Amino acid sequence: MSVNDPISDMLTRIRNGLRNRSRRVDCLNSKVCRGVVQVLQDEGYVDGFEIVEDGRQGLIRVSLRYGAAGEPLIASLTRVSKPGRRVYSTVEKLPRPLQGMGIAVVSTSRGVMSDRKCRTERVGGELLAVVQ
Repeated sequence: MSVNDPISDMLTRIRNGLRNRSRRVDCLNSKVCRGVVQVLQDEGYVDGFEIVEDGRQGLIRVSLRYGAAGEPLIASLTRVSKPGRRVYSTVEKLPRPLQGMGIAVVSTSRGVMSDRKCRTERVGGELLAVVQ
């Protein structure tokens, strides 16, 4: 099966896994998807991830994280920039989801990073997703 937007596919798999209370989900492996999952891990939204070889491009196995009462830590996971409409932002205009409690995932010339890290490094880029 051909996937036109692997980032949206990965975010949807994570959303569905959280809704089903799954412990882990498998996503297609790509450099950008690894960067997005790395940002989610660094910010504490997922427990971790590993690359699983399947004879093709591989899979990213994401371990989902839940709160003490079993509630998902991610309430909303939305894709901002899509293949039909790319959204770019300068460092001054990066969004602050939930007044800094959420994160925005940004693809920059220095790799995929969170909006907080973009502000410290003073770099803008393509706004991939918003996590709240």
